[in-house]
Amino acid sequence: VTLLAAGTCTVAQEEKVLYSFVPNFSDGLQPYAGLIFDAAGNLYGTTYYGGAYESGTVFELTPQTGRGWTETVLHSFNLNGTDGAYPHGSLIFDSSGNLYGTTISGGNFSSEGTYGCGTVFELTPQTGGGWTETVLHSFNGQDGFTPWSVGLILDAAGNLYGTTDAGGAHNQGTVFELTPKTGGGWA
Repeated sequence: VTLLAAGTCTVAQEEKVLYSFVPNFSDGLQPYAGLIFDAAGNLYGTTYYGGAYESGTVFELTPQTGRGWTETVLHSFNLNGTDGAYPHGSLIFDSSGNLYGTTISGGNFSSEGTYGCGTVFELTPQTGGGWTETVLHSFNGQDGFTPWSVGLILDAAGNLYGTTDAGGAHNQGTVFELTPKTGGGWA
């Protein structure tokens, strides 16, 4: 007979809150997705709700000398028939410092006048500060609907890959690739 003695091992753990979102919509609410760092130590993420149009945000957290972090909203999504809404997945950077992500709603209006089925977007840093958002693709249902994925991936050639929760030939979701076109735009 082997007798094992189980003891309680207590390890001191410390948690540090870097930033608490304010329930006033301006800085965003409900950050579902994971965060990413840039080379300077700034954190980037998305909020599902909030922002100027209450359709979610992309934000940056910048560490302050000494202690604390400052949040800056880089983009507020606008459910206006062209922009995406409700980002859910994590962001990724390319080698030029552009951010990419998805929204589960919004995009181009369909012919029936309803909101789109989600988007893939790019945020490009501007010289002197600020970011410019470009919708790279608006899903239409046939090519996918609601890209709920954890996030996009980027290959060495600059192609973006992801998944959608629904849509496609059998309305059970799709795996998609977006390829940058020579001269601009995406296929």
